[in-house]
Amino acid sequence: MAATIPPICAKRQAAREGFRLPSPRVARLTNDYTQLRLRFDGHPHIHVEPVGTLPPERYQIIYDVPTLLLDPQNRPTVSQRTIVTLTLPHGYPKEKPHAVSHEAVFHPNFGDYVCIADFWSPAQSLADIVLDIGQMLQWQKYNIQSPLNAVAADWAVKNTHELPIGRYDLFSQTSMPTVTVQSSEQGV
Repeated sequence: MAATIPPICAKRQAAREGFRLPSPRVARLTNDYTQLRLRFDGHPHIHVEPVGTLPPERYQIIYDVPTLLLDPQNRPTVSQRTIVTLTLPHGYPKEKPHAVSHEAVFHPNFGDYVCIADFWSPAQSLADIVLDIGQMLQWQKYNIQSPLNAVAADWAVKNTHELPIGRYDLFSQTSMPTVTVQSSEQGV
Protein backbone atom coordinates (compact mmCIF):
# COMPACT_ATOMS: atom_id res chain seq x y z
CA MET A 1 0.00 0.00 0.00
CA ALA A 2 1.47 3.37 -1.04
CA ALA A 3 1.91 6.03 1.62
CA THR A 4 -0.26 9.11 1.24
CA ILE A 5 1.59 12.40 1.45
CA PRO A 6 -0.30 15.06 3.42
CA PRO A 7 -1.16 18.12 1.25
CA ILE A 8 1.25 20.47 3.06
CA CYS A 9 4.09 17.98 2.58
CA ALA A 10 3.19 17.52 -1.08
CA LYS A 11 3.51 21.29 -1.60
CA ARG A 12 6.90 21.35 0.08
CA GLN A 13 8.08 18.33 -1.89
CA ALA A 14 6.91 19.89 -5.17
CA ALA A 15 8.71 23.14 -4.32
CA ARG A 16 11.96 21.25 -3.55
CA GLU A 17 11.72 19.39 -6.85
CA GLY A 18 11.20 22.64 -8.76
CA PHE A 19 7.50 22.15 -9.46
CA ARG A 20 5.06 24.92 -8.77
CA LEU A 21 1.51 23.97 -7.90
CA PRO A 22 -1.19 26.25 -9.29
CA SER A 23 -2.92 28.65 -6.93
CA PRO A 24 -6.42 27.64 -5.81
CA ARG A 25 -7.87 30.31 -8.14
CA VAL A 26 -5.95 29.04 -11.18
CA ALA A 27 -6.96 25.47 -10.31
CA ARG A 28 -10.62 26.57 -10.14
CA LEU A 29 -10.39 28.47 -13.44
CA THR A 30 -8.84 25.41 -15.09
CA ASN A 31 -11.51 23.12 -13.68
CA ASP A 32 -14.28 25.52 -14.79
CA TYR A 33 -12.86 25.59 -18.32
CA THR A 34 -12.70 21.79 -18.44
CA GLN A 35 -16.27 21.45 -17.15
CA LEU A 36 -17.59 24.03 -19.63
CA ARG A 37 -15.97 22.11 -22.51
CA LEU A 38 -17.38 18.79 -21.29
CA ARG A 39 -20.91 20.13 -20.91
CA PHE A 40 -21.25 22.49 -23.87
CA ASP A 41 -19.04 21.32 -26.73
CA GLY A 42 -21.66 20.30 -29.28
CA HIS A 43 -24.63 21.64 -27.29
CA PRO A 44 -27.46 22.54 -29.69
CA HIS A 45 -28.45 25.80 -27.94
CA ILE A 46 -25.40 27.05 -26.02
CA HIS A 47 -21.99 27.86 -27.50
CA VAL A 48 -19.26 28.82 -24.99
CA GLU A 49 -16.19 30.62 -26.36
CA PRO A 50 -13.24 31.40 -24.04
CA VAL A 51 -11.80 34.90 -24.42
CA GLY A 52 -8.10 35.50 -23.78
CA THR A 53 -5.48 33.16 -22.40
CA LEU A 54 -6.03 29.77 -20.79
CA PRO A 55 -7.37 29.26 -18.25
CA PRO A 56 -9.92 31.90 -19.26
CA GLU A 57 -11.21 34.63 -16.97
CA ARG A 58 -13.82 35.66 -19.54
CA TYR A 59 -16.25 33.79 -21.79
CA GLN A 60 -18.58 34.81 -24.56
CA ILE A 61 -21.69 32.66 -24.51
CA ILE A 62 -24.08 32.47 -27.43
CA TYR A 63 -27.56 31.30 -26.47
CA ASP A 64 -29.76 30.09 -29.30
CA VAL A 65 -32.95 30.17 -27.24
CA PRO A 66 -36.01 32.43 -27.42
CA THR A 67 -36.02 35.49 -25.19
CA LEU A 68 -37.65 38.90 -25.17
CA LEU A 69 -36.29 42.22 -26.40
CA LEU A 70 -38.21 45.48 -26.74
CA ASP A 71 -39.06 46.67 -30.23
CA PRO A 72 -38.85 50.40 -31.17
CA GLN A 73 -42.41 50.88 -29.81
CA ASN A 74 -41.34 49.35 -26.44
CA ARG A 75 -43.31 46.15 -27.01
CA PRO A 76 -41.81 42.79 -26.05
CA THR A 77 -40.75 40.81 -29.09
CA VAL A 78 -39.14 37.38 -29.33
CA SER A 79 -35.47 37.10 -30.29
CA GLN A 80 -33.83 33.74 -31.00
CA ARG A 81 -30.20 34.58 -30.15
CA THR A 82 -28.54 36.35 -27.23
CA ILE A 83 -24.85 36.89 -26.52
CA VAL A 84 -23.69 37.16 -22.91
CA THR A 85 -20.18 37.93 -21.68
CA LEU A 86 -19.30 36.20 -18.43
CA THR A 87 -16.32 37.67 -16.55
CA LEU A 88 -14.66 36.08 -13.53
CA PRO A 89 -13.35 38.80 -11.18
CA HIS A 90 -10.02 38.56 -9.32
CA GLY A 91 -11.91 37.50 -6.18
CA TYR A 92 -13.60 34.59 -7.96
CA PRO A 93 -14.86 32.12 -6.77
CA LYS A 94 -15.65 33.99 -3.55
CA GLU A 95 -16.95 36.87 -5.68
CA LYS A 96 -19.71 36.01 -8.10
CA PRO A 97 -19.14 36.03 -11.86
CA HIS A 98 -20.24 39.19 -13.67
CA ALA A 99 -22.57 38.62 -16.62
CA VAL A 100 -23.57 41.23 -19.21
CA SER A 101 -25.88 40.74 -22.18
CA HIS A 102 -24.90 42.34 -25.50
CA GLU A 103 -28.61 42.95 -26.19
CA ALA A 104 -31.09 44.82 -23.99
CA VAL A 105 -32.96 41.72 -22.81
CA PHE A 106 -36.44 42.38 -21.45
CA HIS A 107 -36.41 40.42 -18.19
CA PRO A 108 -36.81 41.34 -14.50
CA ASN A 109 -33.26 40.22 -13.69
CA PHE A 110 -31.47 41.79 -16.66
CA GLY A 111 -30.35 45.41 -16.68
CA ASP A 112 -26.84 46.80 -17.00
CA TYR A 113 -25.83 43.30 -15.88
CA VAL A 114 -27.46 39.92 -15.31
CA CYS A 115 -28.46 39.42 -11.69
CA ILE A 116 -27.17 35.99 -10.71
CA ALA A 117 -26.76 36.82 -7.02
CA ASP A 118 -30.05 35.18 -6.09
CA PHE A 119 -28.51 31.78 -6.76
CA TRP A 120 -24.71 32.29 -6.63
CA SER A 121 -22.54 30.32 -4.22
CA PRO A 122 -18.80 29.58 -4.55
CA ALA A 123 -19.72 25.90 -4.47
CA GLN A 124 -21.84 26.31 -7.60
CA SER A 125 -20.21 25.40 -10.88
CA LEU A 126 -19.74 27.91 -13.66
CA ALA A 127 -21.49 25.47 -16.01
CA ASP A 128 -24.59 25.66 -13.83
CA ILE A 129 -24.47 29.49 -14.01
CA VAL A 130 -24.40 29.23 -17.81
CA LEU A 131 -27.45 26.95 -17.70
CA ASP A 132 -29.25 29.23 -15.22
CA ILE A 133 -28.79 32.24 -17.52
CA GLY A 134 -30.21 30.14 -20.37
CA GLN A 135 -33.27 29.41 -18.25
CA MET A 136 -33.58 33.09 -17.36
CA LEU A 137 -33.46 34.09 -21.03
CA GLN A 138 -36.38 31.75 -21.71
CA TRP A 139 -38.29 33.10 -18.70
CA GLN A 140 -38.21 29.67 -17.06
CA LYS A 141 -36.53 31.36 -14.10
CA TYR A 142 -37.06 34.91 -12.87
CA ASN A 143 -37.36 36.88 -9.64
CA ILE A 144 -39.94 39.66 -9.49
CA GLN A 145 -39.30 40.36 -5.78
CA SER A 146 -36.02 42.24 -6.32
CA PRO A 147 -35.94 43.10 -10.03
CA LEU A 148 -33.35 45.08 -11.95
CA ASN A 149 -36.09 45.90 -14.45
CA ALA A 150 -39.35 46.79 -12.68
CA VAL A 151 -41.22 47.20 -15.99
CA ALA A 152 -40.35 43.61 -16.97
CA ALA A 153 -41.36 42.39 -13.50
CA ASP A 154 -44.72 44.14 -13.84
CA TRP A 155 -45.15 42.66 -17.34
CA ALA A 156 -44.42 39.18 -15.94
CA VAL A 157 -47.15 39.54 -13.30
CA LYS A 158 -49.68 40.60 -15.94
CA ASN A 159 -48.64 38.02 -18.55
CA THR A 160 -47.98 34.79 -16.67
CA HIS A 161 -50.12 32.97 -19.28
CA GLU A 162 -47.39 33.70 -21.88
CA LEU A 163 -44.55 32.29 -19.79
CA PRO A 164 -42.15 30.68 -20.23
CA ILE A 165 -41.09 32.17 -23.56
CA GLY A 166 -38.94 29.14 -24.39
CA ARG A 167 -39.31 25.53 -23.40
CA TYR A 168 -35.86 24.13 -24.12
CA ASP A 169 -34.58 21.83 -21.38
CA LEU A 170 -30.96 22.95 -21.50
CA PHE A 171 -29.88 20.58 -18.71
CA SER A 172 -30.89 17.40 -20.56
CA GLN A 173 -29.06 18.55 -23.69
CA THR A 174 -25.64 18.97 -22.12
CA SER A 175 -22.81 16.88 -23.43
CA MET A 176 -21.94 15.17 -20.17
CA PRO A 177 -20.45 11.78 -20.95
CA THR A 178 -22.55 8.81 -19.94
CA VAL A 179 -21.17 5.54 -18.70
CA THR A 180 -22.97 2.26 -19.21
CA VAL A 181 -22.00 -0.86 -17.36
CA GLN A 182 -22.38 -4.09 -19.25
CA SER A 183 -23.02 -7.12 -17.13
CA SER A 184 -20.90 -10.20 -17.72
CA GLU A 185 -24.06 -12.09 -18.72
CA GLN A 186 -24.46 -9.86 -21.82
CA GLY A 187 -21.23 -11.15 -23.28
CA VAL A 188 -17.69 -9.96 -23.54
